[in-house]
Amino acid sequence: MRHNRVRKPIRRLAPPRKSVPMARLKTLLLALLGLGLLALGAAAGFWFAFVPRSYGPAEIAARGQPDVKNGAYVFAMAGCASCHAAKDAKQGERLKLGGGQELATPFGTFRVPNISPDFDTGIGRWQIADIVNAVTRGTAPDGSPFYPAFPYVSYSRLKLADAVDLAAYLKTLPAVSNRVGAHALAFPFNLRLGLFGWKLLYFNHFSAPPQIAALPVAATDAIARGRYIVEGPGHCGECHTPRWPLGGPNLARWLAGAPALEGKGRVPDITPHARALGPWSADDIAYYLDSGLTPDGDSVGGAMGEVVANLSQLTKDDRQAIGAYLKAIPAIPPPPKPADPPAPGGS
Repeated sequence: MRHNRVRKPIRRLAPPRKSVPMARLKTLLLALLGLGLLALGAAAGFWFAFVPRSYGPAEIAARGQPDVKNGAYVFAMAGCASCHAAKDAKQGERLKLGGGQELATPFGTFRVPNISPDFDTGIGRWQIADIVNAVTRGTAPDGSPFYPAFPYVSYSRLKLADAVDLAAYLKTLPAVSNRVGAHALAFPFNLRLGLFGWKLLYFNHFSAPPQIAALPVAATDAIARGRYIVEGPGHCGECHTPRWPLGGPNLARWLAGAPALEGKGRVPDITPHARALGPWSADDIAYYLDSGLTPDGDSVGGAMGEVVANLSQLTKDDRQAIGAYLKAIPAIPPPPKPADPPAPGGS
């Protein structure tokens, strides 16, 4: 009987590997090290360019006991209740900052957060430094950036003492349990990572924020105080200044009026131009911010009613300071109206 023998495959030895020359290996390692250093440098550059310097707890504590009474005053000056309380809230209800209002804008719908001291749905777990960094740096405790619908670009002009006092006052308000949903924004504005770039363009966090309006050399103390309120906590420019397509303010037209971000219509020019506040005196402006009445007897309406509800709580001197500042800034003429389209059949 014949048996078929299974032949074992012949194993061929692989050719010996060529050793990498030492000089080439050294060059490769140096290249990898260089790439690593470049990546590290890029990461450091990203950090310093996009992540603002934050206040630490020790820096806040070094300022001593906060003045809660002044914090209540800054709260009125900054208009916090207008957005964070329930819509049309009155009196004590304006201190319940459970959020939930929806702001419909060209970028999408922003949902106003709960900033009450509730531990689960508000900011009850935040430290004073966390609140100060949110207000003046636009940065959450986890380092993520806030959308500038929160007017931290203006609030960054707050004196540190005022920001600390405001944060301490917020801690004393009623806790409201209300979980607010996420914003509903259109692409690409829904990509929060893009806010780092937005901040690089429009938010100066390397030094003290620059003053905006050019004022007379001999500006009085009242004008300087008005500048602080209007450009800072009062955040008047957030509505009265037009914006570029990405949402940054067009400071060349500071307070010269703008399309309403919510709904239709236009927010008025409040510079001293003849077609704006030119005919008003500083006292007229102060009286309007106290009473809601214009010099010709008309009454305030719309969103400006909320502003008057806040600023009427300021001292008479501060309202007059606002008026003095608004009369001292450059008058800006209205933008030219677009040309009418040619008539049908015209040459």
